This record gives sequence, C-alpha cells and structure tokens, in this order.
Amino acid sequence: MNKPVPHLSHLATTFFCVSLNPAIDTRLILNGFLPGRVNRVAEVHRTPGGKAAHVAMALKGLGATPTWIGFAGGATGGELLAGLRLLEIEAMAVPTGQSSRVNLEILDTQGEVTEILEPGGTISQAEWSEFQQVCARAFQLAANKGVAVISGSQPPGVPTEACAALVSSAQSANCLTFIDSSGVPLSKALGAGPDLVKINREEAEFVTEVAIRDPISAAHAARKLLDLGAKSAAVSLGAHGIVGVRKDDQLAIHAWTIPLRAKSTVGCGDAALAGLALAFATDLSFEKSVARAVACGASNCLAALPGRILAADVSRLEQAVHIDLL
Repeated sequence: MNKPVPHLSHLATTFFCVSLNPAIDTRLILNGFLPGRVNRVAEVHRTPGGKAAHVAMALKGLGATPTWIGFAGGATGGELLAGLRLLEIEAMAVPTGQSSRVNLEILDTQGEVTEILEPGGTISQAEWSEFQQVCARAFQLAANKGVAVISGSQPPGVPTEACAALVSSAQSANCLTFIDSSGVPLSKALGAGPDLVKINREEAEFVTEVAIRDPISAAHAARKLLDLGAKSAAVSLGAHGIVGVRKDDQLAIHAWTIPLRAKSTVGCGDAALAGLALAFATDLSFEKSVARAVACGASNCLAALPGRILAADVSRLEQAVHIDLL
C-alpha cells in the first residue's frame, strides 16, 4: 500500500516555483460554445495562472509551503500577486514594464475545452538580469534543501538559454531541479542536467524526434531525454498515465489509472509535476513517485480550478494506480 501524502510542516524543504511567463487565467463556463456566434457565459473565474502558479497551488494542496518566483507587470501583474496572496502562496516578483498576460479558457459544459494563450509582454535585458539575481539569491538561501521547479513558456525577450541558466543557478546551490518546458528552451535545459524533466507527448516528440504511439514508444522517448542530459524523465500520456525512467535503470515505469470524467484537464500536468517534486523531496521511491504523480494529475480532473487539488483525493486515487514495467 502506498504511503499517504505527508504533511510537510516539519520538513525543511523549500519549493521554488519559477515562472518566466505567468498570467491571469480567465475561465469562462458556458453551455455549448459556438464559434462565430454570440455565446452567453454562465460563470467567470479569474485566477493566478501559468504552469508554475498551478504547480505552487498543487504543492499547497499537498501540504507544502511553496514560494512562487516570477515576472509581474501592470494591473494584471498586481491582480496575479493579489491572487497568490489570497491563496497564502509567498511570491517573489520581478517588476516588468509591460503588463502580465491574460490566458483564456473556454469550458463548455458538454466537455470541450478551448484555450487561447497570449504570448506575454516583452522582457527587457535588465529585467531578465534582475530575475536571474532574484533566483540565485533565493536558491543560495535554501542551499542543500531547496527544490527548484522551472515550468512554462518563455515570453519575448527572454533568451532561449533561460531555463538552462536557471537550472545551473539552482544546481550551484545544491538544489534539486525540475523542468517542464518545450521546444528549443527545453533542449538547452536538458543539456544543463536537471534532476527530472516532466513533459507531455507533443513536447517529448519535438525534442526527441521519437513518434510516441503507446507506453513502449514513450519509454524510448524518455530514454532519449536521459541521453540529452536529464537524470530522470517522465512523459505524460494524458489519460493513459505517465511513463518514467531514471539513468542506469534497465526498466521504465508506466503508471496509470482508470480515466476520470474531467471538469477540465488544464493543470493536470502541473499537478503531476508537483507530485513528483514532493515525492523526490520526501525520498519516495521512483516507482511510487511516478504513481503519486498520476494520482495528483487525476485529482486535478476533480478540482474546481487548475491546481486546486486536495490531499485526500490524491491519497484515495493513489490506491487505484497500476504499475507496469517496460
């Protein structure tokens, strides 16, 4: 039987959720979305967004006390920081001249989800330099007991080497490093040797050039991620679970559970990443870490909003996770 999700009040681990491109997430809920027609919205939710914010929320739900580090500009940035404070998530913000972006999620009660994502305001060289300094100081203060989770897209103006630079900065403080990115920034980050990369099928296919059709091919892609520099890798297959593998392990792990009827799948990957980060910090075995990640992703399907998972749901769902060795 898997261990229950631990309470972390007694642990010294410091979790940093690093966001290069945060946002306000606007969720519109309506009964039947018709493109090209007038649509009337039943509910509107505006919450802190971007992948790192979702990771921070999920860690909070699991009992951790994460610190969010990100850019924040204009009225949108102020709303973002106020939202994090309401959630009792500590925030370290680097001010920007341009406003933080707004992402739109249209949630049809029939089950369809449409996302419209803004690119983000351009970051100046001075703002990027300050961001690196803020992260470096934070990592050094948590030396030997920090976990840096660097996730999400990059706004214009930030160099493609940004994630790699942040991984190296965290490593210099002997912090564990986790990456969830895509494209060229992901490729460069892998070369910095993160402790774990967690990405979805499409992101893995791009960076490994492996067509992923099933868990076996996902395991092949995960091993290529190790060849590219990661110490461990997890490839999400959506409703079909997660395939994970570590360097020097002969077998990969496929963890999966019966799919749930999801309110929305937005944030499921971020919740899974939070589960992995917490599991690594509490020295859970790799097999159980991947199983917990699946349970966290599944619990996000039940959450009212992205990242708002409940530890009780995770513990219950974890008992239904199946493990196959590949």
